[in-house]
Amino acid sequence: MRIETGRGGLALAALLGIWSVSALTSLPGLAVSPILDKLAVIFPHSSELDVQMLTSLPSLMIIPFVLLAGHFTERVGYIRLLVWGLSLFLLSGVLYFFCTDMWQLIAVSALLGVGAGIIVPLSTALISRFFVGEYRTRQFGYSSAITNVMLVLATALTGYLANVQWRLPFVVYLFPIFSILLIPALNRADRGIAASKDKSTDYVCHGGEIDYRHLVGYMIYYLLITYLTIIISFNLPFLMGEYGHGSGASGVMISLFFLAMMMPGFFLQPILRVMRGRVESCCLTMIAVGLLIIYMYNSLITIAAGCIITGVGYGIAQPYLYDRTADVASPQRVSFALALLMAMNYVAILVCPFFVDYMQDLSHVKSERFAFGLNVVIAVLALFVMLVYRVVKLYK
Repeated sequence: MRIETGRGGLALAALLGIWSVSALTSLPGLAVSPILDKLAVIFPHSSELDVQMLTSLPSLMIIPFVLLAGHFTERVGYIRLLVWGLSLFLLSGVLYFFCTDMWQLIAVSALLGVGAGIIVPLSTALISRFFVGEYRTRQFGYSSAITNVMLVLATALTGYLANVQWRLPFVVYLFPIFSILLIPALNRADRGIAASKDKSTDYVCHGGEIDYRHLVGYMIYYLLITYLTIIISFNLPFLMGEYGHGSGASGVMISLFFLAMMMPGFFLQPILRVMRGRVESCCLTMIAVGLLIIYMYNSLITIAAGCIITGVGYGIAQPYLYDRTADVASPQRVSFALALLMAMNYVAILVCPFFVDYMQDLSHVKSERFAFGLNVVIAVLALFVMLVYRVVKLYK
């Protein structure tokens, strides 16, 4: 079976390989979350700093290796770099089962971050390499949806396995074996692209290899919306507790949030046509409205609505930004441009808790609602700046 790409056909096995890489990008750090409360018992001599390193180190390691992988993709080759990243990812998954000390868990987490950092930009760069035009837009939507589906399923799986035995959640880090099995199909497809004389592309930047003016704008916007929405994962369980709801209810709300992020990916092109060039402002408005609902109302129905609206806004914006970034870089530099964009996701994850704590200390407000109110204000200010910029540009 051949899949239409806009420049020819692609074997189904190769497409499954691309999708499997997209699914892996949601896994780093996931297996540790359900056992955080058990670590003090399992490793009684571990400090709070040790636990923090175990949760944050993968994201910290991902950032530089995302950029390095994006920079060296064309020199090393997509498939060779992918094999390296998958191998390190899989190796870390195996090593987790043999760790007997906290420092070993931390070291393996760093290795996991290196492997994940290599494959993260490839999850989108491979789509840009094989697909063009509306076919590329559709695949970016599917890739985003698959990432979020995997996140929901893996979260449920690790939570269940953690109740059986504390090491079992690390089994999700063995999933790269499926991607590795599909490498031969990807390699054949990659050789076909390299040998093809068809150099058609949607590249629209004529002033250089990367249009940094537009790319920086996309990066700032991606950093902003990721910071705004990640607050649901970080702070909603505490807010639900303040509202008098149990941890089970907060888990359902977060699952609804990730499911809402998933759905737009399957219908991305029709959604973009409806928005008619107002994607950034529409998505940011949805995120602001969703967070405002969560901030103002404490019933489960309204919180669920807020999570869904916020998730849909982010679920539209994420693949849209991937697609737009691929438009502003030459074929030789598109992987680096996408790496720069995707690094913003992990920067936001690292910065978010520290920024919220700093602003809370600055304002002397001690409430779990503070983070959501703060993000609503930031979203509204960002919308105002976007409106002013659009008006100035219109009358310039």
